[in-house]
Amino acid sequence: MLTRKFLKTTAIACGLCAPLLLSGCVVSVGGDGDGYYQHDWEKREANNRQHVSRLEQGMMLEKVTQRMGLADFDEAYQQDGANYRILYYRTQRITDDGVTTKDECTPLIFENGRLIGWGDAALSSYR
Repeated sequence: MLTRKFLKTTAIACGLCAPLLLSGCVVSVGGDGDGYYQHDWEKREANNRQHVSRLEQGMMLEKVTQRMGLADFDEAYQQDGANYRILYYRTQRITDDGVTTKDECTPLIFENGRLIGWGDAALSSYR
């Protein structure tokens, strides 16, 4: 009988103390939205900068896109019988608005499928 009473008292005591012990616990799932996305865009920009630093003039469009992936912006035009394509890859953050703009990207300029230059200076000289 003493054992049954002891178990009942212990169970009641644990039930009363549990909320006090658990009140300081916080469960975090997924983290803060800004921190998650910030890490994602920082990683993407660093990866793109690394790939841009390894570019060589004359590389074929397919090889570049295979390495770098999908461009943030893609333009094409013809001039003097040549086909030009400009791919923009995000490499730096300017405005913390969650939207990628061309001024946050490095342009890669292709003429007839071959890389002829990259960066703003190259873009202005070919346009």
